[in-house]
Amino acid sequence: MILKYTDTASDGLFYLTKDDAQFHRHFFKDRKESLLTIAWNTGPVQTVKIDEVEYVFPANSLLSLMTNNTFYFEHPDQIVTWQYNRPFYCIIDHDKEVSCVGFLFYGSNGVMFIELDAVFTRKLQALLQVFQDEFSEKDSIQGEMLRMLLKRLIILVTRLAKLQHLPEMQLPEAEFDLVRRFNLLVENHYRQFHQVQDYANLLNKSPKTLSNLFAQYNHKTPLQVIKDRIVIEAKRLLHYTDKSAKEIAFELGFDDPANFSRFFKQQTGLPPSDFKVNLVKILAKAGKQVLEK
Repeated sequence: MILKYTDTASDGLFYLTKDDAQFHRHFFKDRKESLLTIAWNTGPVQTVKIDEVEYVFPANSLLSLMTNNTFYFEHPDQIVTWQYNRPFYCIIDHDKEVSCVGFLFYGSNGVMFIELDAVFTRKLQALLQVFQDEFSEKDSIQGEMLRMLLKRLIILVTRLAKLQHLPEMQLPEAEFDLVRRFNLLVENHYRQFHQVQDYANLLNKSPKTLSNLFAQYNHKTPLQVIKDRIVIEAKRLLHYTDKSAKEIAFELGFDDPANFSRFFKQQTGLPPSDFKVNLVKILAKAGKQVLEK
């Protein structure tokens, strides 16, 4: 079941998907829609592959996915997803907790699974039913009703995510907002800026201030956050496109392809060329296994 709402005036899109055995998202093929995703694994534990990295998706848990993620679920028929683009729902300048640049999407530097208890599961089941009912109401306020329900969903999920994923000694609100803004800036500028100093300048902070802050909040350093984001994109481009390592190097802001190759090998253990060769072998093996079945 795929339910879709389109706002022709703003190009807003909102999808509710349930019981769809074919559901997945391929960023490079589907990038025109640029959708944020909240996924609910309603069944037992399964795997989810995000940008070709496999994770364990716990039973009865939620996962937030960025607009540029490619993902495949082991059992997509057990997944419920809410997907929306920025024109449909984005509160940029206020309500930061529940905006498109809020905690769910920029509050963490890694994949964030949110496990549900019995009380939250009942709330989510009830809210899902209201969503489904609202899709059947074809009137002038349908879009506003869906936005209101989506905001409620994001508020509920954000509360639970912060309880589970913020450190026991929570950062003051201003400092946590600085972490979120840093993550957002990296997402928007990683092709251009590769040094902590670049982001410190944008935030009017010193690199030392950022390093001290991340030491309190996250085991990764600010520099490692930047490096990880570049590597993720490099792997995507190597896997999903026919671009050469040289083309990818320039696309990711490296003046010299040799510097990119050294960087990629330092971070992954393989030069880009070997990484690409391994991918071809893995895909060929997987195709052979499918044919044998």
